[in-house]
Amino acid sequence: MEISHIEHIGIAVTNLEEAIPYYENVLGLKCYAVEEVADQKVKTAFFKVGQTKIELLESTDPEGPIGKFIEKKGPGVHHLAFAVENVNDALNDVAAKGVQVIDKTGRKGAEGLTIGFLHPKSTLGVLTELCSDK
Repeated sequence: MEISHIEHIGIAVTNLEEAIPYYENVLGLKCYAVEEVADQKVKTAFFKVGQTKIELLESTDPEGPIGKFIEKKGPGVHHLAFAVENVNDALNDVAAKGVQVIDKTGRKGAEGLTIGFLHPKSTLGVLTELCSDK
């Protein structure tokens, strides 16, 4: 597996309409996309900082992964995402090295990416996402 760059940093928020103005008005970033990923029960907003993106994540269901995260830990950094050439190959590679994967194969993520998550129990406490373009 070869990582080309940090694809994005995922930040859990309770409300996108309240969070977006901080990133735009205080930090001077521009929200370029808002998207709902229904099967993940999340609504996302994206900002670009150089080659890296910030992804704000608002739960659309309290029982979804972001809803449960916020209930347990509160808003804040949720995950770190790395760009790889092929998510399925990368998931197989890390699993072969003994890393616990949440996704055995890639699935559809925001912005048309294929994504797969590594369990934080195997990644020094950091929920790690691997991403690849179509």
